[in-house]
Amino acid sequence: MAERAWEDHARAVARLGSSYRAIAPGEPVRLAKQTTNLFRPRAASSAPGLDVSGLGGVIQVDAHPTGGPPTADVQGMCTYERLVDATLPHGLMPLVVPQLRTITLGGAVTGLGIESTSFRSGLPHESVLEMDVFTGSGEVVTVRPGDDLFDAFPNSYGSLGYATRLRIVLEPVPSYVALRHVRFDDPGLLAKTVEEVTQTREYDGAVVDGLDGVAFGPGEYYLTLARWTDALPPRSAVSDYTGQQIYFRSIQEKQTDLLTIYDYLWRWDTDWFWCSGAFGAQHPLVRRLWPASRRRSDVYMRLLQLDRRFAIADRLDRRAGRPLRERVVQDVEVPVDRLPEFLDWFDAEVGMRPVWLCPLVARRAWTAYPLDPGRTYVNVGFWGTVHVGPDAVNAPRNRAIEAKVHELGGHKSLYSESFYDADTFDRLYNGPALAAVKRRYDPDHRLTTLYDKAVRSR
Repeated sequence: MAERAWEDHARAVARLGSSYRAIAPGEPVRLAKQTTNLFRPRAASSAPGLDVSGLGGVIQVDAHPTGGPPTADVQGMCTYERLVDATLPHGLMPLVVPQLRTITLGGAVTGLGIESTSFRSGLPHESVLEMDVFTGSGEVVTVRPGDDLFDAFPNSYGSLGYATRLRIVLEPVPSYVALRHVRFDDPGLLAKTVEEVTQTREYDGAVVDGLDGVAFGPGEYYLTLARWTDALPPRSAVSDYTGQQIYFRSIQEKQTDLLTIYDYLWRWDTDWFWCSGAFGAQHPLVRRLWPASRRRSDVYMRLLQLDRRFAIADRLDRRAGRPLRERVVQDVEVPVDRLPEFLDWFDAEVGMRPVWLCPLVARRAWTAYPLDPGRTYVNVGFWGTVHVGPDAVNAPRNRAIEAKVHELGGHKSLYSESFYDADTFDRLYNGPALAAVKRRYDPDHRLTTLYDKAVRSR
């Protein structure tokens, strides 16, 4: 089986190379990809894309290696849903599993993925042992930690190439996850607790395997402390949030909870955190009629794309006389000691709630996303719209967020819209070092630059 999988992979990479050579010189090179988890617009192109068919699977899981941790060789377009389906039967999972099912491994590495294990395992690219990258020159290069292309790849968003294969470390996981939801009224105490748990990996004498939280509003903050467990509970004790119940609401309603490991990994996907409410999926009647198999992030993304295409929400706002909306969809990393200041500022200036809180610690320095290794940051995620009136077209809230985050020594992910000028962007994301790597692996500039992708939407 493994030998055939490797042969199939080789054929898929050959097709990818052929599709590259079929693109006329001067035409942009980009993926012919059907799904996306990006929230920034992308320029339309009639040029053919790179053929990534056959690059969406798991090649091999090495559950019992000699002299090292368990690993998996995974193709770049493999979704985490498919990856987890391949590893869980072995009692294993990736060190970090981003919260949405259709995020791909290659996407999480060339972009930035995060989840509740990031406080102890960093970001997805930090568990990669080696990867094959299809570069702008049409070559496949195998790179490892310390290589210039490897270290510059995270946060490059395809501007340096595309991962065709990644070898990642896996970790053992049990059957269940026990949750404890702890409320905080004071953001200072919240931040202090995050730092203590990150340093000790314990809370109140119990081991913590996963850590994230939700800020529902000023004075209402929760940390969810997850503990892996193999204890077999009564069937009725295991919660199910794929039906009528909604996970994010349970955080306010329960002090403790229990999920299967599978349901824990996808607890946020069913309702796209809380964003499914925009489509009516949280209304009890609609929820009963909406098939459970269609309550998932990729379905909501397609609905959102329809809304953008036909400006449905904008038309309804105009009809109702509501001010024009500004879309505020961002994830930012703020140093944990500055988190209270950011949350207070965000409440006053933006006023969007809930927001997601996810601590992380980078294990080492990375070229294009310069987090301080060993320092605790908190990812603050907020996804929605704010009524701001005619000035919405100038993105005042997003620009203010960018300025505040960097005033506090934080960083902003680039999966959504950005508004930096070129000099600021280069300073924040190490533009000169990234450009040097790009000149080596994309000498003819076939791939769009990171600034053009992230800010100019090319």
